[in-house]
Amino acid sequence: MSHPTSAAGAVSDEVRPIRQAITIRRLLLIALVALLLVAPLLVYPLFMMKFLCFALFAAAFNLLLGYTGLLSFGHAAFFGGAAYFTAHAMKEWGLTPELGLLVGVIGAAALGLLFGLLAIRRQGIYFAMITLALSQMFYFFCIQAPFTHGEDGIQSVPRGNVFGLISLSDTMTMYYFVLAVFLIGMAVIWRFVHSPFGMVLKSIRENEQRAVSLGLSVARYKLGAFVMSAALAGLAGGLKALVFQFATLTDVTWQMSGEVILMNLLGGIGTILGPVAGAGLIVALGNGLATSDFPVTIITGVVFMACVLLFRRGILGQFYSSKLGRMLGFTPPG
Repeated sequence: MSHPTSAAGAVSDEVRPIRQAITIRRLLLIALVALLLVAPLLVYPLFMMKFLCFALFAAAFNLLLGYTGLLSFGHAAFFGGAAYFTAHAMKEWGLTPELGLLVGVIGAAALGLLFGLLAIRRQGIYFAMITLALSQMFYFFCIQAPFTHGEDGIQSVPRGNVFGLISLSDTMTMYYFVLAVFLIGMAVIWRFVHSPFGMVLKSIRENEQRAVSLGLSVARYKLGAFVMSAALAGLAGGLKALVFQFATLTDVTWQMSGEVILMNLLGGIGTILGPVAGAGLIVALGNGLATSDFPVTIITGVVFMACVLLFRRGILGQFYSSKLGRMLGFTPPG
């Protein structure tokens, strides 16, 4: 019979590394937030705002692909559509930024519900093709609709005052507003993933037939994830319209849907911060090569090939799977 003291000591030895790993992850998270707070003092603020918008977009897409196992080729409709809704609400209706973003999120969620109802019962390539077709239909709608102003887009969108009090005309104030929205969006995603609802989505991703056999309404859970992902992608799109003060057709093209898939593949599908890293890499490449003679698409393709060969699970996904990542308590993506 083992002594109670020795048994307690063994349990303590098992718990201690877990606590240390949690402490390390919290310290890394605090360091990351601190870095984002001082980033506009080190890097061009407009670049950082663009990065945060696309990082939130990529994280929203990952909610669907990484945690539910659904590959959508139509997420640009939610991102670009929300940009149009927000820009129109702020320019024509004179709404404040938070209400403009709310209009964008509600519009994107409504689009997500419509797309989801039509596509969610299909699987694999059929689901992807239906979302692509619906996205292209929305693209042609944006060309024809009067409120989008066709190929000119909605220009000179006012940034307005938050709650009617804080002006966003100052670049640094705008940056911290974008950062606050980004952190709120990431917190929502984290809470969603770690909720019982998120656990069900992971079980559907791993084995959908088993989830059905357990009596779960798989279609309803997938539809919920689709609408949630569309709403958060809309938040990112509305934010981008606010930052750059315009909404154009570029954000609703199928190339934008492909770009967000690339961000996820590069950063690491199924990890909270992987898409953020992927978005940072793509945005940095685009900005860095914009003024050079190198073709951005070719360089991006070469980087993508290198990452696929060297980091099969994406950059952060591979790090989480490494010995160092496991020592720090990170869980490899499923």
